[in-house]
Formats: sequence, C-alpha cells, structure tokens
Amino acid sequence: MSKRPGLQQARSFDLQQFLAVSTESVNRALDTFLPSEKTKPATIHKAMRYSLFAGGKRMRPALCLAAAEACGGLEDDAMPLACAVECIHTYSLVHDDLPAMDDDDFRRGKPTNHKVFGEGIAVLAGDALLTQAFEIAAQSRGWSRYSHRTVILELARASGSLQLIAGQVADLEGEGKKTSAQQLRYIHERKTSALLCCSVRLGGMSANCTPAQLQALTDFGYNVGLAFQVIDDILDVTQTSEKLGKTAGKDTKAQKATYPSIVGLDRSRRIAEELTGKAFDALKPFRGKAAALQGLAEFLLKREH
Repeated sequence: MSKRPGLQQARSFDLQQFLAVSTESVNRALDTFLPSEKTKPATIHKAMRYSLFAGGKRMRPALCLAAAEACGGLEDDAMPLACAVECIHTYSLVHDDLPAMDDDDFRRGKPTNHKVFGEGIAVLAGDALLTQAFEIAAQSRGWSRYSHRTVILELARASGSLQLIAGQVADLEGEGKKTSAQQLRYIHERKTSALLCCSVRLGGMSANCTPAQLQALTDFGYNVGLAFQVIDDILDVTQTSEKLGKTAGKDTKAQKATYPSIVGLDRSRRIAEELTGKAFDALKPFRGKAAALQGLAEFLLKREH
C-alpha cells in the first residue's frame, strides 16, 4: 500500500497485491510495537506473539487501512490504529478458545494458545494483548475532527461490555437455549460487527474524514460485519475443519444459536446477500475511491473458509 493517498483505482485494483502488501506492513509494525520474545518475562511475550503471528488474514487492519485510503489518508497515520484493532481481535480469539468459553483446540490451523502455553498463560496473554492495543493506539496523533480522546473512546467502546464483550456474554448465555433471530442479531452485532465497524471508522478518523464519510463507513462496516458472521455460521455447517482451520460443526455441537439453526440455510444465504448489498451501497458516496474496501468486502463475503 502506498503511503500517498488516492493511488488505488477501482479498474486497476489488485486485491491479492493489496492484501500481501498491507499484511506485510501490519506484521512489520506489530513486530515493532510488541516486546520481543526474549523480553522478560519471556513466556508471556512468546504467548502473545504466538497467537498474534499465527497466520491470520489481517482483515481488520486491512479494512482500517483501506478506509483511510478511501478518505484520502496516509498509511502511516492509520497504522497504529490498524495494529491496535488486530491486538484486540487476537485477544478475543485467545479468550474465546479457552475451555471456560468455546473450548477449542485449534485456531488458524494451529493448536490454540492454551493448548501450547496452558490456561493461565493464555488468559494473561489475552489480557496483555488487550492492554497492548491501547498502548499502541495511544501513539496515534489525533486529528482536527477526531481528537486523541475520541479515537481512544472509539476503541474502548467497541471492545467493552456494551459491544464486543456483550456479544460474547450473550453468546455464552444462549448456549442450549432457544434463541430468536432478534437475539442472534444482537449477538452478531456486538461479537463481530462492532470491531469490524470500529476498524473502518478508525481508518476514516485517521484520514480526518468528513462526518458524511464517517457515516458511510459506519454503514459499510456494520453490514459487512453482520454478513461476515452470517457467512461464518453457514461455513460452520458446510465446510470441513481442515478447510476452516478450526473445528467445524462446533457451534452445532455446543447447541449455539446460529442463523442456519434458527432460519435455515437458504434463508441465511439470502440474509447474507441482503446485508452484502447494503454494504456495497454504503460505498457509493466515495465515487470509486473505495476500491480496496469493495475488494475486501467481496473477499470476505464470498469466502469458503
């Protein structure tokens, strides 16, 4: 990704190239922001890095960088926020996989953090990644429309007890119980959509975007996030563990509410299509300058794992 604005145009946009370059940039930045594996106490830093560099797609940072680009911003300004979001996402996965939560043995095709380091260290690694996110975000500079305080509040609210954590709580409490489509939407809005939406909003803020641009990014992020989770539910019942890189069919086994279990597979696919359409419509005000965001959305919403 260029450090100069406006170089990605819809007609010439190469998604794989964008992802390769942005992932490399994000990994390099994360490596700089995090303490090394040798920093005492070494165990916690190894555990943090184990999950953070376990081969994730870096979709949330990519969305953050792409949103900045759509608004004419610079990669350097967006990067601390992109990395902060990835640290929060990774912490949530480490904790989700714990025996007390989803009890999963594999993540991204590798043994989960607690299977390698033990439950105690995995809890602390998640705690440390969450804390690290705010240390990284604090290094962003703030902008005329979006103060440093506004940026930190955005990140805190998306990852707090009313959003990300609220979704996980509702998910846990809904296991084995009859859940309505409305309740399931509440879970997905918070557990998945909130952080995806936060990613694009922070990207826009780093470009000092206009209020209208921020609203468009919010609409885009919300609908992409919901569609992403609906598709995740569909894949859990249609794909193999090997392809997913995590245990397939686990939601069904745990009696978790999913879109296919509540409204059926066909209706779930239609819902995903409707949300996808709304996401793409939200990008129209950018008049072709959001090629990266559109490409990422297509990638997320047409994936098979």
